[in-house]
Amino acid sequence: MRAYEVMYILKPDLEEEQRTQIVERINSIVIDGGGEVAEMNPWGLKRLAYEIDDYREGYYVVLKFQAEHAVAREMDRVLKITDGVLRHMILRLDQ
Repeated sequence: MRAYEVMYILKPDLEEEQRTQIVERINSIVIDGGGEVAEMNPWGLKRLAYEIDDYREGYYVVLKFQAEHAVAREMDRVLKITDGVLRHMILRLDQ
């Protein structure tokens, strides 16, 4: 298993329940794929460096996990098609 870190930015106008559902969905991808979540750190609402889809703020979440490469690919696919996600980036952490 490899160590990864993903940061994703959610739309600021989402309800708390919708944000929670997205976060739980992303965490479940790791767990269902046989990986483990090392650390989940919601940063909260922050100002964006530049405007994205007419939004000036976003809700940031950082997740560190260990999983196989297929899990990271599936997470990338799901984050791309999820409506509430503005941007995301997945990094493989070197040992």
